[in-house]
Amino acid sequence: MLNKKYLLPSAYLAPSSYYALLINYPNSIIEQYEYFTKQTIRNRCSIDSANGPLILSIPKVRKSSSKTLMKDIQICYTEPWQKVHWNAIKSSYNSSPFFEYYMDEFSIIYHDKEKYLLDLNIKAHQLILKFLQIENSGNLSTKYIRESECKDLRKNLFKINQEIKYDQVFSTKNGFEKDLSIIDLIFNLGPESNNYLKKIDISKICHISKTIVTK
Repeated sequence: MLNKKYLLPSAYLAPSSYYALLINYPNSIIEQYEYFTKQTIRNRCSIDSANGPLILSIPKVRKSSSKTLMKDIQICYTEPWQKVHWNAIKSSYNSSPFFEYYMDEFSIIYHDKEKYLLDLNIKAHQLILKFLQIENSGNLSTKYIRESECKDLRKNLFKINQEIKYDQVFSTKNGFEKDLSIIDLIFNLGPESNNYLKKIDISKICHISKTIVTK
């Protein structure tokens, strides 16, 4: 299992299925030299809210060309998106069992203004790994990978055809919501999140893809 690898996109607070892959296949590779694809987990995540799943998206600096490498995507701070995201997360998870335990350390993501999206994603990723008590998992690519022995999931939307329920803040009102950001799992299950991820059947991650611009 340790020798098997997946090729993954960089992600902003990725879904639980993304981390289920990394916890089982720590040698997987995170692509940084692909062209950025909008409306994907590269710069957006889904959290729970009183009205159902809520999408949080990081705005990027607009460029004349649509072909910009993931590693070169710059974050736009014209609007106070950090404040918006943090307030939405606090509103959604303030009453979750473990939010106060992780809150101070997690809020660091929204303190500094990282210039590049990849740097912010990595910063958040390392923090998530710490919360999950996982040693460093997912190595950045050193060049664009055209052909690889890895299973290529760069186009995957990380929807999972499996439902292992756990208590969520708004489950009484909205029922169980799957495919949410990993933070939903962490704020609700805390130290048990690691065990939950190991129960996810990797084969149940649907191979739903989004058209991307390749190099």
